[in-house]
Amino acid sequence: MPPTAEDGATLERALRRLPLFPLPDVVLLPHALLGLHVFEERYRALVRDILTDARLLAVGLFASEARQTDDRPPVRSIVGVGEVVMAHELPDGRFNLVLRGRARVHIDQELDSDRPYRLVAATALPDFEIADPGEIADADQVLRALIGRLADSIPDGGELLQVVAAQETPAELVDGVAAALIADAGLRQRLLETRDLGQRLERVSAEVVAMTARLGTPRGAN
Repeated sequence: MPPTAEDGATLERALRRLPLFPLPDVVLLPHALLGLHVFEERYRALVRDILTDARLLAVGLFASEARQTDDRPPVRSIVGVGEVVMAHELPDGRFNLVLRGRARVHIDQELDSDRPYRLVAATALPDFEIADPGEIADADQVLRALIGRLADSIPDGGELLQVVAAQETPAELVDGVAAALIADAGLRQRLLETRDLGQRLERVSAEVVAMTARLGTPRGAN
């Protein structure tokens, strides 16, 4: 479902003081779903706070110089913002969450925080204006066709086709497919940082072609 004006206003307000959840090897793309298990006390507090507010938080990939033992690890400047669409609190206070990616944003500054978790101010980074809608529509259809070929090569191909069918726009399609198929955090981060929709479609299509080639001949082919 496309975001409403009210959604946009809520996001704009949240970006002035946005909770940050830094993680190694995790990138949240717009339109994608991400499951998280929250066990550290500071992030339990983060979840409790956002569930009473806008339900939005930033998921930031550790920067290359970060170490997992860092208390405040540096993160990449472009991060994904997600909305908590499912939250289940376990008896011991841990949480299982599902986030839906809402936006790619640039961290402008880290704020002083009176909470146990970090806070940032950020600016939304919408996709660049599309110069040739027809070209994007063609690239969308190419990616859908490539996914169909890939689905024929894997046992759970029907589930992949359901993911594709649920994506209404080219932006939803490319981000949803990337989230479902691309495990490499570095590549996912590069896609997050790419605001040119045509370039994202081209890169993800190339990845799908490579995956299909590695799998070999589709099932049922002569």
